[in-house]
Amino acid sequence: RRLRWGRLATFHMLDTRQYRTDQACGDGVQLSCGDEEQAERTITGPEQERWLLDGLGRSEATWDVIGQQVFFAQSDYAEGPVEAYNMDAWDGYRASRDRILAGIAERGVQNPVVLTGDVHTHWANDLKADFRDPGSQTVGVELVTSSITSGGDGSDAPSYAPAVQRENPHVKFASNRRGYVRARVTARELRADFRSLERVSQPDAPAYTQASFTVTAGRPGLEQVAPRA
Repeated sequence: RRLRWGRLATFHMLDTRQYRTDQACGDGVQLSCGDEEQAERTITGPEQERWLLDGLGRSEATWDVIGQQVFFAQSDYAEGPVEAYNMDAWDGYRASRDRILAGIAERGVQNPVVLTGDVHTHWANDLKADFRDPGSQTVGVELVTSSITSGGDGSDAPSYAPAVQRENPHVKFASNRRGYVRARVTARELRADFRSLERVSQPDAPAYTQASFTVTAGRPGLEQVAPRA
């Protein structure tokens, strides 16, 4: 479905579960087997993909927000020349993601923002025209919210985060705390505050802002700023 907030923001809400091709390479985090590269693989189904790209092309809003279920940015979990990806996420449907990113560029969508959940951890990612080329154009951003309680108290960062960030320089932040993301949108900028709790096992534990980022309208890419309460 599509929700419009005047000319400020349009929300394009996707279903990436029931129309997709079956997961590649045996599902879950797997070494690349080549199947994830197949051109016919789709995470949205062809009809929903056309619907999304048509809506992005017609949108007159400053911000185009894509709400969906699974990690969108590339996330190589293996250091060095070997590659390992979560085949349940968009990494298992590379051609599908490439078509969306190419469609965003072709339609001149200036401020795309992908909102994601699923992985029970916080992440902030730049979206690249070519994830394998860190110097390629940044075309949008992805904000991934942690779970409310799943995973327990957690830690400041997932154990695998340093390796993921070394292999994927477009990943700007990762946290294994529980919480939520608070986004404030104006015609000039989007500000995202990653709200976290040190302990969800403690009743009435206070929430705090673990990291904050802004995105300036017309200039895709995350800029880390000082957290606010």
